[in-house]
Amino acid sequence: MKGFSKFIFNNILGWHVRGEFPDSAKCVIAVAPHTSNWDFLIAKLAYSSIGRTANFLIKAEWFVFPFNLFFKSLGGIPVTREKNSSLTDSLAAEFNRRDQMQLAITPEGTRKPVQEWKRGFYYIAFKAGVPILLVGLDYGKKEAISLGLIYPSGDYEKDIQEIKSRYKGIQAKKPGNFSL
Repeated sequence: MKGFSKFIFNNILGWHVRGEFPDSAKCVIAVAPHTSNWDFLIAKLAYSSIGRTANFLIKAEWFVFPFNLFFKSLGGIPVTREKNSSLTDSLAAEFNRRDQMQLAITPEGTRKPVQEWKRGFYYIAFKAGVPILLVGLDYGKKEAISLGLIYPSGDYEKDIQEIKSRYKGIQAKKPGNFSL
């Protein structure tokens, strides 16, 4: 899969991977900006092109036959938003059950412009005791860029400033929908 993904990513789409992508057995991967449905394909191909696989969250409504077979094979984890359950807690527990898990999440939570990023990606990593790998999708340079690891301290306000600062200068597919 690595060779095929690399061929598509580099030769067909003209994208490249830049930076050091640490080979952590467990991490949350914060992928931003997320302004287009293309972001999923670009991120998935980028990570696969370096020989890695990551899980991702997807609405449970998409997990119906035959799509469920496809999304599960790609690493999809269906999400049902229930009022009485904590997705953050259940995903942190899932990290603890597994020997290896890399979970890609878009901190903005939507492709539309947002003033504040969702906190779930941060608290999943904090509760699971795993680092956050920051990945930027720069459409201007056609690069998937490793922006390094962050180890959540528990001080969200302080850490989110550092996290967002690393995404400065990254050009979204739809720049008007990305706000730091």
